[in-house]
Amino acid sequence: EMVMPGDNIAMKVELIAPIAMDDGLRFAIREGGRTVGAGVVASIIE
Repeated sequence: EMVMPGDNIAMKVELIAPIAMDDGLRFAIREGGRTVGAGVVASIIE
């Protein structure tokens, strides 16, 4: 699926390394030194 600027999506991800996270945490998705996405953690799934 391709997402265009201005689109909103919901996604589920599994992190490679453990990191402390909480609901409401803002994050950025980077690729090759460029920010290609940003978002907010909606919920933590154990």
